[in-house]
Amino acid sequence: MRRFLSPLALIAPPAATLSWVAPASAAVDMDCGDFATRAAAQSFFLSAGPGDPHRLDADGDGVVCESNPCPCAGSQPVPLVTQTSPPAPTTTPAPTGTDPNGSGNSGPVRRHAGNVVKVTDGDTLKVRIDGVGVRSVRILGIDTPELYGGRECGGDAASAHMERPAPVGSRVRLESDPSRADRDRYGRWLRYVSRKGLDVGREQIRRGPAVTYVYRNDPFRRTRAYQRTEKVAHNMLRGSWDLCW
Repeated sequence: MRRFLSPLALIAPPAATLSWVAPASAAVDMDCGDFATRAAAQSFFLSAGPGDPHRLDADGDGVVCESNPCPCAGSQPVPLVTQTSPPAPTTTPAPTGTDPNGSGNSGPVRRHAGNVVKVTDGDTLKVRIDGVGVRSVRILGIDTPELYGGRECGGDAASAHMERPAPVGSRVRLESDPSRADRDRYGRWLRYVSRKGLDVGREQIRRGPAVTYVYRNDPFRRTRAYQRTEKVAHNMLRGSWDLCW
């Protein structure tokens, strides 16, 4: 894997600087909370092929997400979803003028609180949000090596590190950034995440398993702070800076 010449080069689009950034079509781990109905979950399950890689069929009877609301499988036609393309977002669309890939103008800052139900990987959590339900949350401003669609050097370590500042069951706060889109192309919420006053994304950068993610060279509100933290982690060869990059 190519080592970086300078942490400041990370303000360029990650696809051009980070050899380990997965393509947009990389597989995403799905849970029952990602589907609005049983029928949608069943359709996805059948189209994913043999086995149950997303662990949707808890009792192994071939019927998935039985606690989800109907329409159930067979009650009406449901478009099949390919294994590498998550279902359409079940939440309301992002406000007009946003870019679902990252930058945009999502309007006033939105703040929520909830409990972590799953650490998906080094930069994504499942959170049971108060008054909303379970949602995937892609942490703003950071990027880590992939676990799905081909494991990359540092992916497992990044996920393990995420379990320290944001363990399952912990109470976290979510905050949007008006300079970013409200949701990404997979329907995941784009949010800063904090726990007990600790910026979880910046902590991932500080420990070394994550880098600053600046989409299309369009800085977000915390870019400078994150890049300062990254420079220290790089200079001290923490985490993946020593082992992978």
